[in-house]
Amino acid sequence: FVLFFILYLSIVFANVIIIVVTARENALHEPMYIFIMCLAVNSLYGSAGFFLRFLRDLLSSSHLISRPECFVQIYVIYTYGSFELSFLSVMAYDRYVAVCQPLHYHNKITKKTVILLIGLAVTIPAIIVTPFVYLSSTLPLCGNAIPKVFCANWLVVKLSCVPTGLSDLFGMLVTTPVVFLPFVFVLYTYGRIFLICRKRTSDFKRKVVQSCLPHIITFVNYSINFFCDVALSRIDLESLNPYIAVILSLEFVVIPPLVNPLVYGLKLPEIRKCILRMF
Repeated sequence: FVLFFILYLSIVFANVIIIVVTARENALHEPMYIFIMCLAVNSLYGSAGFFLRFLRDLLSSSHLISRPECFVQIYVIYTYGSFELSFLSVMAYDRYVAVCQPLHYHNKITKKTVILLIGLAVTIPAIIVTPFVYLSSTLPLCGNAIPKVFCANWLVVKLSCVPTGLSDLFGMLVTTPVVFLPFVFVLYTYGRIFLICRKRTSDFKRKVVQSCLPHIITFVNYSINFFCDVALSRIDLESLNPYIAVILSLEFVVIPPLVNPLVYGLKLPEIRKCILRMF
């Protein structure tokens, strides 16, 4: 319990620092840093959805969760994952405009645009995930054992007493706009940025790498953890070593919230300077 409690406190502390620094420092009131702050807020949201229940379970002798609580956790974790990809897509667009269309940056990425992008990044995934989770919550269940440290939709659906064709179909439909479109969009934007950089000077490339590298690291880190979690949900966890299964289950909800603030805090000099000034 103590280890995971310290881990959770570390996640909260690191992300709160990013939020406070961004909110306090006028120099960081720019689109890129505001989007980073949104990532930090989302990390707090997702980690709370997992850790608050997980820590309670560690203190309890019975690892039981009610049906409503289970689906609330599914909703929180799935929206957290969807928000993360949406914000990463928004950040990729911001970097794309900054690098590929620098003269139009301030005309395109205005305060209204930032608010609109953040609103869409939150609203669209929430609208898509809500009926998906609701549909799963209506299924009658014939089992109550989930071989994972948190509730996952696919594992719950597998416990259903009735055919789950509709739920499976809806899940596939949800995956396209929530997962694959943002993923492809990020790859496209960085492909364009790479092509632009090939024709520019070394100094230009250095500046682009400095501003884009933290985002690339975050995106790669999240993608690896996300696809590992998806793969983990589709295999028989009971056939794995229980310790390995637990560790793999934790990756998706622990590593991105912990790594993101460290990457941005260490890699972006503006944020690093402001953090050092605070202490």
